[in-house]
Amino acid sequence: MAKIYYVGDWAVMLGPVFAETPFNYAAKGTEIFNYGVWLKNALESTGEHQCDSIPTWDFYRNKPGAWEKILAEYDVIIFSDVEAKNFQLDPSFFDRSKFGQEPLTFPDRVRLTVEACHAGTHFMFLGGWLSFNGEMGKGGWGRTRLREILPCECLAVEDLRESTEGFHLEQSALPNDIFSQVDFSKIPPILGYNIVQPRAGCDVILQWPDGDPAICVGEFGKGRVLAYTSDPAPHWGCNFVYWSEYEKFWICALQWLLQK
Repeated sequence: MAKIYYVGDWAVMLGPVFAETPFNYAAKGTEIFNYGVWLKNALESTGEHQCDSIPTWDFYRNKPGAWEKILAEYDVIIFSDVEAKNFQLDPSFFDRSKFGQEPLTFPDRVRLTVEACHAGTHFMFLGGWLSFNGEMGKGGWGRTRLREILPCECLAVEDLRESTEGFHLEQSALPNDIFSQVDFSKIPPILGYNIVQPRAGCDVILQWPDGDPAICVGEFGKGRVLAYTSDPAPHWGCNFVYWSEYEKFWICALQWLLQK
């Protein structure tokens, strides 16, 4: 059984907000959304694997030493809509009571992630407004050492491409053994993706209609990495998650990561 640690695709909604007077604004309602439930269920659909779905804020709040244990315990790590700041900052940097004592430093989660990949932990990097370079550069993956284990190259500008008419996945020119069992004939429109560039030494397995990479794969040391440049969940994936081949698609991706 493979153990999978899936970070991202959670959200908290506060409101709606009512302005009852010029001095009284009330948020009436709180709701937590786990948009990762579709991918988690797909990865667990065969009964052979365990997927723990983690909100980004829990990943951010990991205490020193916790990330090292997670990297050692899990076979596959997934990041989806997890901007670089969650790797690079620590909540204690904003605790003023700690200022002026011992210098504030913490284990570098980017470095630990890169080293774990080379040592044999496998990764998926999945798309969204806060993935790859993302909206207004907020994703920031390419500005960090994460670029060393990405099987594609991030743009240096906002990389979102969106359409209310959607896009369809297409086979690339390379032989596709990873998704050979998946029927793409009835795949629904996907409402957006992150534009990335191919990386030398890595393969583009699926692409978008204009030739932009959709699925890229690569090997770094003993670790395998798969990048999907759209969202496994709504909103870009609000049709994708109801595709009849959705579970099979992600099981095929997982099997490629885990093969020896």
